[in-house]
Order: sequence, then C-alpha cells, then structure tokens
Amino acid sequence: MILRNIYQELVQWKQAKVRKPLILRGARQVGKTHLLKTFAAQEYAEHVYLNFETDPKLESLFADDLSPSTIINNISLHLERDFDLKDTLFIFDEIQEAPTALNSLKYFAEQAPEVAVAAAGSLLGIKLRHSKGFPVGKVEFLDLYPLSFTEFLTAVGKTKLSSLLTELADLNPLPEALHEECLSWLKKYFFIGGMPEAVATFVATENFSQVRKVQQALLDAYLLDFAKHAPKEQVARISQIWESIPLQLAKENKKFIFSALSKSARGREYETAIQWLSDAGLIYRSYAINKPQLPLAAYCKQNIFKIFLIDVGLLASMSRLPTKALTIDGNIFAEFYGAFTKNFVAQQLVNQHYPLYYWASEGAAELDFVLEEEGDIIPLEAKAGVSRQKKSLLLYKEKYAPSCLLRSSLLNLKHDGAITNLPLYLMDQAKRLLKRF
Repeated sequence: MILRNIYQELVQWKQAKVRKPLILRGARQVGKTHLLKTFAAQEYAEHVYLNFETDPKLESLFADDLSPSTIINNISLHLERDFDLKDTLFIFDEIQEAPTALNSLKYFAEQAPEVAVAAAGSLLGIKLRHSKGFPVGKVEFLDLYPLSFTEFLTAVGKTKLSSLLTELADLNPLPEALHEECLSWLKKYFFIGGMPEAVATFVATENFSQVRKVQQALLDAYLLDFAKHAPKEQVARISQIWESIPLQLAKENKKFIFSALSKSARGREYETAIQWLSDAGLIYRSYAINKPQLPLAAYCKQNIFKIFLIDVGLLASMSRLPTKALTIDGNIFAEFYGAFTKNFVAQQLVNQHYPLYYWASEGAAELDFVLEEEGDIIPLEAKAGVSRQKKSLLLYKEKYAPSCLLRSSLLNLKHDGAITNLPLYLMDQAKRLLKRF
C-alpha cells in the first residue's frame, strides 16, 4: 500500500461536524480509487463502490428521484445489501460519466449530510467547465497528484529519510552522507516519477525497464482518452500540444512557442486544446508576470506561458531518457537545459497548491518561479547543478528588494549571503519551510 499525505485530510473530512459530499479530483491513474478504497477499509465498517465508467447502467439508480433515501434504497436493492448509514462510505467513481449521480450530491448535502459520500473522477475539471448542473457550493474538493518526492521515499521503503525531510526544523546543512543519499534517490525519482503504478512496479521489481513499460502504457492510455473524451475537432490539436511538450521544454527559453507546432499556428487556435489538457490535470501552465506584486494573478500575461507535464517520470519516458543517465553524475538533472529539474520543481509546487508564475526582465534575466506565500512574494531560481551562479536572483533583488531569495539546486541546505539554498529534494517541503522561516 502506498501511503499518501492527503490521507489525513480525508480523516479530517470524516470527523468534521459539518460535512458535505467530497469530490477527489486528479488526473487518470494518480491513485484516486485506491486511496478512497483504502480510506474506506480503514475508517469505516463497510463501503459501497459504484463505478459509472465500467458499469454505465448504474446511473439508472439515480434516474427517477434524486432524494438520498430513494437512491440509497435503489443501491440496496441492486446490491441486495442493507447498510448501517452511520458507518458506511459510499464511493461514486468516475462520476463525470453520470450527470444525474453528480447532481445528486447537492441533495445528499442538503437532505442527508450524515451520509458519507465520496466521489472521484479523472475528467471532472472538464465537466466543471461545461456542466450547468454541477452542485456548486454543495461539495468539498480535495486534489490528488502524483507522489511527491517524500511520498516516493516512503513508498520505496526509505521511511526514515522521508521523515527526516518532512520533520526538518532548521536550516542547517544535512550530513554529507545523507545529502548524497537524498540526491541518489532524487535521480531515481526523475526517471520513475510519482505515478503510483510506476512506483509500485519499481518497488516490486527494481527494474527500470519494467518501469518504462508502465509509463509507456500510461501515455498510450492518455492518447486514447484524447480520442474518446475530447471534442472531435480538438483531438488533433490536443495530441500536437501533448507530443510537443518535451521539445518545448528542451529549449533554453522554455516559453511555449506555437510556431513549433506548425509555422502558421496561432495561440487562439490552440487555447481550447491547451485548456482541455489543463482541465484534465495532465499539464501545468506557468504564466509570465509583468511585475511581482500582489496578487500575482492580476499581473500575469495570459498569452505568455510555459507548459509542464503532470509527472517528471512521464516526461523522461516521452523524451526516451536512457537508463544510463542514472549512472552519470548529475547528468539527468541537466538534460535538455535542465528541463527535468524545472518540471520536477513545478510538479512539487503544484502538489502544494502553488499557482505557477515566472518573471523575465526584458531578455536580461529570467526567474524560474515566483511564489505567493502569506502576503509575501518569494522569487525562486531552480538550478540543475551545483553552480553558485545567481545572476537572475541578484537582478531581481536589485529591482524589487524582496524579503527572501530562494534557490533550489543540488547544493546542500544553507544560507549563501542573502540567498537560502533549498536542495531540490526538499522542494515538496517548500511551503512548510517558508512558513517556518
């Protein structure tokens, strides 16, 4: 069983005195179903699992009457089971395939808040954008992403190393042996990534070729999703964008360039396709900002952005990164102008619910990420090696005099003048550490 940090939030939802139905969002294959079933098995006496994708006829149980009592009675008759409603979790999986079931959550919130209902769906972001019957304000949301680096360490059995990072309480450098061990596992994470099946395959086999087969199968499944679920007129463009991401990130300037898709391509022609991939949770967009002022969203340029992939391991697979990159010191971090490093950092930040922004200064410098944290704006430079060069950070400092300068690299944890170096392996702890220090 792969432990997920979000599990405690599920427990808090269960224990809340005032509770609405829960929707667990996330891209396909990030572990939503497994997490909800594990939660149900450990926290409830019994659970009811309905999957509207594998059994579309289940929606008929919601067809005539959306009152919770009728729905529960219909489910009871269908399964030939009675339920103790005080200790049963109802799981509605792939709920985006059943609009009436999705709409019923409103009535569970209003008429039967004591009944525990948790739903999941891989394409709910798309459903949210296009549905008129979504129960707005009547549900709670949690978002699940691929495993973060410390979740990965726990999954592969390095629980003490994971605890060291998640419980770090000061800015003193780690002992060199532990620092090197973290970098060694980080290199593996860049290849394996955080998709649960890929991680589980590595744990079972310790075979990177088997991991690559799993990743390729996931990528093939996403291509099938495009054909099955996307608007027909957008499928070709969605596939074009998806397949171009490794090449776009391989550029020194990683801003998304539409002319790389075709010479005549224009942004407005591809916006719907990009938004579909974003709503499906398969890409993350990082927007350029005019100036670092609060709120950052008010100063972003909607037409200038970078696109990162959902998972650095899938990026490695799409890029056909060879396993020998794991045996060359630092090579995997610096591949394609640090594309894997930048994608890794973006992935860890999104996992902590940071919107992604970056700052550029008229061609003179570019800062990889700009974070908004409790009223502060924090510049972050992500480096693929151990270089102490910090031109972009210093230029930013001269222009805006921030209270904090942050760099993430292969260097150990330390203060370097006005700059705090946060090792790459601590990036999924950035929010916690920034709040502390």
